[in-house]
Amino acid sequence: MTIAGLVLCVAGGIQAQDRLQVQGTSPDLYVLHTVKKGETFYSLGRSYSVSPKEIASENNISFEQGLQLGQQVKVPLNNTNFSQKSDAGGTPVYHKVEEKETLYRLSVNHNKVSLDNIRHWNKMTGDGLQKDSYVIVGWLKGSGSPTPSAPVASIPATTPPANHPAATPPASTPTPSNPTPSNPAPSNPAPTTPVATPPASTTPAPPVTKPDQPAPPEPAKTPDSNNASKPPATSAPAGSSFEQLYNQQTGNGKNVSSEKGPGGWFKSNASPGKYYALHNTAPRGTIIKVTNPLNGKFIYAKVLEAIPQIKQNEGLIIKLSDSALEALGTNEAKFYCQLSYED
Repeated sequence: MTIAGLVLCVAGGIQAQDRLQVQGTSPDLYVLHTVKKGETFYSLGRSYSVSPKEIASENNISFEQGLQLGQQVKVPLNNTNFSQKSDAGGTPVYHKVEEKETLYRLSVNHNKVSLDNIRHWNKMTGDGLQKDSYVIVGWLKGSGSPTPSAPVASIPATTPPANHPAATPPASTPTPSNPTPSNPAPSNPAPTTPVATPPASTTPAPPVTKPDQPAPPEPAKTPDSNNASKPPATSAPAGSSFEQLYNQQTGNGKNVSSEKGPGGWFKSNASPGKYYALHNTAPRGTIIKVTNPLNGKFIYAKVLEAIPQIKQNEGLIIKLSDSALEALGTNEAKFYCQLSYED
């Protein structure tokens, strides 16, 4: 049984093949529940740790009217019953990955949950996502036992959780043929079955004195239309820095494309020292060297996806995470910069 399966069992009677699947996008996130015999607004409120009146309001149902057998209702996910902190616990809530969806886009659509938390919860070793796989994006609080509206078949993710070692009950001590009176052996000792323990939910704080540790190679996936001309950039071995990966990709600076122009920034929950970027032509995984010509400071940032085509991004050649902006020594909404990356 996988770790995800063990977590579901411990969380309170949810069958291993069932999942709570999140619906909607920020800030209107919810799960669907099909009403069963005897269920009321109050019982659903207890199961999902949310006010019964909030469930009624979410579905435009009169609280006095009550619920009908087989009725499908939305149960809101909010600060009261839904946690996306690194040390969160409870029942995992999953998102079903759509075609060409990136880890960054998944984060934005689910309350900008930390990329590091998503990787930790799902035991991911890279940023790759596989269509139709299921990824944990948060945790339902409380000790209730909500059951999804329908069982969902298990689909392997690109970077699936590591298999939990099978629990082996300790061998029973055989009954001696002539037990002594002072230590009689039971005639039929009951085997002891270990209790499954969910994975630790606290994410260790990454060291701030070292550069980012890039992930091992991730499976190839179909590039989006903006990056169709180049395959995804290769990843460096575990333990190498973004600067080392940049040198690997560019042949120590021999094969470099350069750009100059305005840059922008976006909010990120990445750990200190981890810099990320959005770029329209460099494939996902490319390391870009970004230089601030006004003060000579530079950083290395990893491309997550293309820059969204909206009015506020017109004319930008790159968008950097807020921590990268700070490392470049600027706080301008738009700033002039120089880019270097794999040709």
